[in-house]
Amino acid sequence: MADRQPRLRYHCVAVVAGRQACAAALELGSTRLLSADAPRLPLATCDRPSDCDCRYQHFDDRRAGPRRAAESGALPDPWPNTERRRGRGRRSSDPA
Repeated sequence: MADRQPRLRYHCVAVVAGRQACAAALELGSTRLLSADAPRLPLATCDRPSDCDCRYQHFDDRRAGPRRAAESGALPDPWPNTERRRGRGRRSSDPA
């Protein structure tokens, strides 16, 4: 039995517009879509389906770039500037 790559949960694709791209392909831009939700090529609203040279660009994940401060090399903020306490506490000895 041949070794198969494990199926990635969030594998996605982006439609890369070809040289003579239609408006539908240009409208998608660099939007990443889950592989299961990606439209078939040529796109249904393509006005040049016989000349379409659009293609898919594959990605392992839908996310593009780092999402957290630690992933981008920055240090996380240890003391956020928001005060979450509201009013005084439950005890009668708590300050007002």
